[in-house]
Amino acid sequence: MGKMRKILRNLIPNYGVVPLLVAVVLNFSVYGGARLIAGKWPHHNIQGRIDEMIPFLPFTVAIYLGCYLFWIVNYILIARQGKREVCQFFAADFLSRLICFACYLIYPTTNTRPLVEAEGLWNQVVAGLYRVDAADNLFPSIHCLVSWFCYIGMRGKSYIPRWYRGASCVMALLVCISTLTTKQHVIPDVFGGIFLAELCLWIGKRPRVWGTYEKVLDRLSGHKNHGNRGKLLSEGGGA
Repeated sequence: MGKMRKILRNLIPNYGVVPLLVAVVLNFSVYGGARLIAGKWPHHNIQGRIDEMIPFLPFTVAIYLGCYLFWIVNYILIARQGKREVCQFFAADFLSRLICFACYLIYPTTNTRPLVEAEGLWNQVVAGLYRVDAADNLFPSIHCLVSWFCYIGMRGKSYIPRWYRGASCVMALLVCISTLTTKQHVIPDVFGGIFLAELCLWIGKRPRVWGTYEKVLDRLSGHKNHGNRGKLLSEGGGA
């Protein structure tokens, strides 16, 4: 962890390192923890008729798995933004994972996966994915949640090139589609992930929310920047 933190400090400001590390650890903890706790509980299948009509396209697993690079790049770019923006975004990210954890325990969901033929490279990749990733922790989709965060974390930022903001939107949409065409998720999972990202970012931009996150961040980082936080709050920052 110390070596990783040192590497990140060369890429992003000091105040962005801890939020990024916390986000990574929390993401894996929520996903793995929920599966450990509720993995053998009864699960609800919310797959609908439209989901059954969506074709199974094994090659789209390249997008489903390749999105991790998209996440890494965009989360680092977001962590390089101003401190207020970093606190707003990662407060939202933190809240979203807590809600996901609650959903996975309160209403565990599953879906029906197709039989995958043995022939073909992409079929083999999908079959391997199915073996290591059980059909649980589905609603809301963390894949869609994080991908949409990657887009809205760039949205409206004039200092981010317009082409990259557009590319982030397209990539986020492609990831959402890939969750359906690989039969990893169903439609409610996708819209649940997108809605949760938008809702949590709206909450995260409330001054009391991101201000509290900044206070905790300063304590974890060993810095005191409360005077600056107070100035920002008095100016109404965080809308």
